[in-house]
Amino acid sequence: MPSRAGRSIIETGGPEHGLGVYVHWPFCLSKCPYCDFNSHVRDSVDQRRWQDALLGELDHFASETAGRPVTSVFFGGGTPSLMAPQVVTALLERIDSRWRLDPAAEITLEANPTSAEAARFADFRAAGVNRLSLGVQALDDKALAFLGRRHSAAEALDAVALARRHFPRFSFDLIYARPAQTLAAWQHELERALEEDAEHLSLYQLTIEEGTSFHAAWRRGELVLPGAAQAADQFEATQEAMAAAGLPGYEISNHARPGAESRHNLTYWRYGDYLGIGPGAHGRLTLGPIKVATRQHRAPEAWLAMVERSGHATRMRSELGRAERLVELTMMGLRLVEGIARATFRHELAADPEEVFAQEPLNALRQAGYLELDAAGLRATAAGRQRLDAVLGRLLSDQPGSLS
Repeated sequence: MPSRAGRSIIETGGPEHGLGVYVHWPFCLSKCPYCDFNSHVRDSVDQRRWQDALLGELDHFASETAGRPVTSVFFGGGTPSLMAPQVVTALLERIDSRWRLDPAAEITLEANPTSAEAARFADFRAAGVNRLSLGVQALDDKALAFLGRRHSAAEALDAVALARRHFPRFSFDLIYARPAQTLAAWQHELERALEEDAEHLSLYQLTIEEGTSFHAAWRRGELVLPGAAQAADQFEATQEAMAAAGLPGYEISNHARPGAESRHNLTYWRYGDYLGIGPGAHGRLTLGPIKVATRQHRAPEAWLAMVERSGHATRMRSELGRAERLVELTMMGLRLVEGIARATFRHELAADPEEVFAQEPLNALRQAGYLELDAAGLRATAAGRQRLDAVLGRLLSDQPGSLS
């Protein structure tokens, strides 16, 4: 598989634009207590059987999207670094044969920084991966233990160094606003992360998701997160530190040097088209005048059996109406600092933003300093992105919400 890196590609929607491909690998060595992703622990995985099934689902979707350039591939999970590198090679070769894999396509693989998985980095690079996304999550051993991670801070930094050696592009994640974490402690951790000179950092506030171990502990009163004011202080300090370091936020939780943004994730946020392959994966496809939402069966073994029986495991496929497209476009696009271009509103809804939103909430949110609307498009201000859930609730449902 040839090396792929280089120019930035901008995708919006429609068959004349690029197509992203998401491949879901649902297996992990253990389940983290904060994680509500579709991830599962298994004693063993038949890699060849899973490879064949993933190839089969690619073939299924190729029939209606053939000929479009694939501008990004994202191996997510779960823990894709548990895949055999040969599986990655086979999938990329099939994508290249069924579509047209752009020579500058961004090919990302998520990885954990344990020593065993880091040993595979050179093989993943040889398979065609040109961007690694490392789940570091913390640079403090006590915090890593609390988060259920299987690596130490030293292992994480070693994996970052190895990623820097093997991949032209790499990113890593950190989680902040953890219980008892002070602003000073987070600033120190962030400074240490910036010393690694990554081109991209994903920095997430810890949230409590239903169905997780943390959610159960929170309901029992055993887990207490920082208050809203503390979390806001850490968020603002993060934005300031990252901007000063030359990695400004381009999305609520993502920061990058100019030109190093995640092209695949920009496809989501710009409401472009992407295939979702593997258990629980979602897709959005523009097919002629309609946009279709797809979702694959979530349970790994059920997905596998369905693909082997029918060639795919699509659990849901539906045409998105105008109202649904508006909601999705707005919820995704306002996460971006750039916001939503007028051209995107016109492409998806055949209308400008002034025509699709009720005037009272739109004008009120602009006057309050939470939204900006001009010739370029609609965007949330810094204050609006910090309160985005409330802004979206007000804008999309015309219902008053707390914006404090």
